[in-house]
Amino acid sequence: MKPQEYLGTGRRKTAVASVRLRSGTGKIDVNGKNFDQYFADPLQRQTILSPLEKVASAERYDMIVRVKGGGIQGQVEATRLGLARALVEEDALRRQDLKTLRYLTRDPRKRERKKYGLAGARKRFQFSKR
Repeated sequence: MKPQEYLGTGRRKTAVASVRLRSGTGKIDVNGKNFDQYFADPLQRQTILSPLEKVASAERYDMIVRVKGGGIQGQVEATRLGLARALVEEDALRRQDLKTLRYLTRDPRKRERKKYGLAGARKRFQFSKR
């Protein structure tokens, strides 16, 4: 019999993370690599696991994460949102705790597009009077 899985999707800027949560021993797989190998910075690993540490023990679950797009920090925040959503899917009573800690809030900020005639989205070329 296949173990019970809970799915959560998180997004940040252009990064998209799909988190599958199942009961297990605390093994975390990110895009086929070890968790510590993919997210080398300890602060990034702590950020991702923070919703899990607030509501449950990290050793109770195995996580399979598929993440793509964006930079490493965008992927970290997308994974954190996906994990929080998967935890809520498992137990709806956790929703209020995670919501007050702002783990279920999606950061809507995106990169503004470059406009024609400008150096960037808003930056202009240097003006020369003469």
